[in-house]
Amino acid sequence: MAKYTKLDINDQGVATLTLNRPDVHNAFDDVMIAELLQALKEVEESASARVLVLRSEGKNFSAGADLKWMRSMADKNYQQNVDDAGELGLLMERLDLLSKPSIALVQGAAFGGAVGLAACCDIVLAQPRSSFCLSEVKIGLIPAVISPYVVRTIGERQSRRYMLTAERFFADKAQELGLVNEVVEDFEEPLNKLLEALLANSPQAVDACKQLIRNVGSRPVDKDVREHTIKAIAEIRVSEQGQEGLSAFLEKRPAAWLKQS
Repeated sequence: MAKYTKLDINDQGVATLTLNRPDVHNAFDDVMIAELLQALKEVEESASARVLVLRSEGKNFSAGADLKWMRSMADKNYQQNVDDAGELGLLMERLDLLSKPSIALVQGAAFGGAVGLAACCDIVLAQPRSSFCLSEVKIGLIPAVISPYVVRTIGERQSRRYMLTAERFFADKAQELGLVNEVVEDFEEPLNKLLEALLANSPQAVDACKQLIRNVGSRPVDKDVREHTIKAIAEIRVSEQGQEGLSAFLEKRPAAWLKQS
């Protein structure tokens, strides 16, 4: 049984993964990382899960890495630190590459590695007083493992500022930087609208679209990219859900995946 996380998959296919360590502001250690990895594996392999919602208990989303745990790692040797960082790296990768769309709900503080979690999700909702900080350099560290996802999300120029200064910034600035999609007072209504929109779409097409974005993002529009997009649309057109979606549209009836959700 999980100690620091909760996973629930409801009848509509919404998988809710909750960080549940509010007494330490949902700071993560090796135990929580292992639990999150297992939960994401379950969501990925679940035939019923269609969307992931990442949220947390308490007033803060996550304080990032647990400092006591980080201090204990400082007493380990280099290889032990490589192995440990590899688990956090795998967590970011698994969340980033999840085939189902993901939504992060950020309340309160999201510091350090928690910014990485947000950057790895497809959609981020934050409350107005939510705050973000790439705080690692304050304690003599660097945001290494999360850097590919954060730099991709907010850009190199803004990363130079916020990773080097460790300034705290709030939801409006996070939205301006591209880290947050929408600033909301309360999560439930905007979350329900997003879930309704996502669940109306073909699961197969959503997965393929996520792959498409990864494959063409930040690349020059050259011959390889053009050929990739041509093959991608051809593959989805002849796929089972591509055929079903086009038929349902032309026949003016609900697609089969709507009946299943």
